[in-house]
Amino acid sequence: MTQRISKYQRFKMMNPIIQFFKFIYLSLKVLIIVAGGHGGTRQVN
Repeated sequence: MTQRISKYQRFKMMNPIIQFFKFIYLSLKVLIIVAGGHGGTRQVN
């Protein structure tokens, strides 16, 4: 049991790229939602 957890932890430690892309994906999602909800409906007079 502990070996499986340590293996998983090591896998995560050896793959910071996956975490990096996950972070970028989430921030892009938030940006699109914010831009579509606020920036898209903003009126310029």
